[in-house]
Amino acid sequence: MTNNEETQLETTTEDLIALHKGRAAEYGLLSRLFRREIDAELLQALHDQLYQVSTGNSNVDEGNRLIATYLSGLWENTETELAADYMRVFFGHGYSGHSAAYPYESIYASEKRLLMASARDEVLALYRAAGLDKDESWKESEDHVSLELEYLQILAMRTENALREDDERRVKKLLKSQLNFLDDHLGAWLPLLANDVREFAQTDFYRGLSYLADGFVEADHELLAELLGKKKD
Repeated sequence: MTNNEETQLETTTEDLIALHKGRAAEYGLLSRLFRREIDAELLQALHDQLYQVSTGNSNVDEGNRLIATYLSGLWENTETELAADYMRVFFGHGYSGHSAAYPYESIYASEKRLLMASARDEVLALYRAAGLDKDESWKESEDHVSLELEYLQILAMRTENALREDDERRVKKLLKSQLNFLDDHLGAWLPLLANDVREFAQTDFYRGLSYLADGFVEADHELLAELLGKKKD
């Protein structure tokens, strides 16, 4: 089989639908893991999951290795241990600007590490332009990493649906929106957040999450650029 034939097989509509469905699922999982502490049901599901050891992205591989190793040693207090680490990593001991991995884009985009800065206004405008609004139960700022990940999850789902409807113009528009969002927002600050998570985390689970999220976003940026014909030489 030639390389061209392999490429054609890899880019059939059904393959692309599956690709974006998988992207949406991964963004959804990452969003949930950053959103709040892990409950017993999710912990069991994560324990039962298979983790790839060779994905082509070193950060994803390291994240999978750390998470799988940690989850292989479940014990009666794992859920409590993870809840304590979640609070330690993302809330610290009170806001000082440098005492935790505060999961807001404004913190990393603002020179003074301020919440509710221009980054929050920018992503809020994008959400509203996409017809989205945060749930009333969500009390955090709109530039929280969980909401930015969920935004990309929704756009990936919309891309899947546009492919099913054979709407090529909408597919291209959605792909561009996702790539631009990674360029201008999530992809620009998530590596900084990931580094801070590694500094404050005391469990390999959250260290692993930092690598996994960083690597997945990096790989997804490359994928979107390739799909749009913007792959670097």
